[in-house]
Amino acid sequence: MTKSFDRTELGLIIALPILICIAFVLPKWIVNYVQVSMGTGLVALGVMIQMRAGLVSFGQGLYFCVGGYAAGMAAKFMGISDLFVLLAIGIIAALVLATILGFLLRRYREIFYAMLSLAVSMILFGLLSSTEDLGSTDGFNLPTATYLGWAPAGETARLTLYIITCFVVIGCAIALNRFLKGPIGYINEAIRENELRVEYLGTSAHKAVHITYVLAAIVSSVGGVLWALALGHVDPEMTNWTTSGQFVFVSILSGVGNIAAPLIGTFILEIVRIFAVEISPNTWQMILGTVMLLTIIFLPKGLWSLIAKKKKPQKERLAASAPAAGE
Repeated sequence: MTKSFDRTELGLIIALPILICIAFVLPKWIVNYVQVSMGTGLVALGVMIQMRAGLVSFGQGLYFCVGGYAAGMAAKFMGISDLFVLLAIGIIAALVLATILGFLLRRYREIFYAMLSLAVSMILFGLLSSTEDLGSTDGFNLPTATYLGWAPAGETARLTLYIITCFVVIGCAIALNRFLKGPIGYINEAIRENELRVEYLGTSAHKAVHITYVLAAIVSSVGGVLWALALGHVDPEMTNWTTSGQFVFVSILSGVGNIAAPLIGTFILEIVRIFAVEISPNTWQMILGTVMLLTIIFLPKGLWSLIAKKKKPQKERLAASAPAAGE
């Protein structure tokens, strides 16, 4: 267990300099997609840690939007452009809202949890779409981010935001990996298998679900802030059901076997979308649907199961050789 944990963190740490280096090697359009996918990847991570407890959130776009709009409103109405302050504002907004809503959602499971999360998300979508001061359905633009008083411009500003995004995303992934390997993470897996037995053992399933829901909201809001600053724009589509469905799509496509899976799956989805639109501009959704259907049929545990299958025979060989070594 410890070795697996160490390998996951080590892999994430090794990925950090690689992600930074590609900004200087690959074309800008690819780097831009990587940056955008890292922001949405954090939201997919929020969906993933809830799926570990057997809960599917069809409204995770709510906190993706809350983070982006909280940062955008702070910039528009208060003149704040510092990235770290905007991140803090987005996190606080998501924390407060998720703590309140968590008392409601932690009571429900399965389709009721999914539909309630979706309903709350669509309420926000309706409010933002009808608010003219926030640009209504068009949204509004965000200024270029600053960093503790430093205001880079041009290419320097783009690279700075990208590098900081890499650090934040990898840091969040490592923190979530530790969460999943901690007490609440294991309790969530037990809740997925048999919640009644968890309660009999004296552990509050409601409390564990509430904590997980709040943590997923915080991570999603961070993704929303980074995504909004990368594109320089926010709009109500961030909390629409189609956006939330995309995050569930990524979690199913990539699997929940490892914390890195949703981050990789998000980038794969972006690439598939690019080529799908290029091949069939009017019916590209059919291509995405076909990819998802084939994944569910042939890889029900997601793309990460391909890696897990390779590791399993090696572990079996080691286990088989252990008694012989003892003799």
